[in-house]
Amino acid sequence: MTADKSKIILFIDENTQPVAELIAPVQFELDTRKLTDGEHTLILISKSPTGREGIQKINFTVRNGPAIAIEGISENAIVDGTIPLMINAYDKGNQNKFIIEGSETPQSVPWWLVVGIIIFAAWTVYYIITSPETRS
Repeated sequence: MTADKSKIILFIDENTQPVAELIAPVQFELDTRKLTDGEHTLILISKSPTGREGIQKINFTVRNGPAIAIEGISENAIVDGTIPLMINAYDKGNQNKFIIEGSETPQSVPWWLVVGIIIFAAWTVYYIITSPETRS
């Protein structure tokens, strides 16, 4: 360690083995693909040339696995009977190549949109029937 530079030691969660030991200032790339999906804590311990120590903890969530989308039930829902569910899981895939198949979650048409289309169609038919210009 250089005598006039601080040392930074990086830990993930409660692991006793450091992820890296670096001399400040430095840029570091944390590869989250080596971590399980879920909540983690990045712990940074700094040691100054005079022997003093500092600590900082940063909570973060890793979500590298396939994303899961579900339609038909929500968190803490009260349900009864048979429930139709639409479930999709998709991955980011190769970051250098865009793959469209499976990357979008299909969704059903919202009920309010269907009702709006029916009301608009009914109004259009009513207008055509009752409009004086259409009567001959």
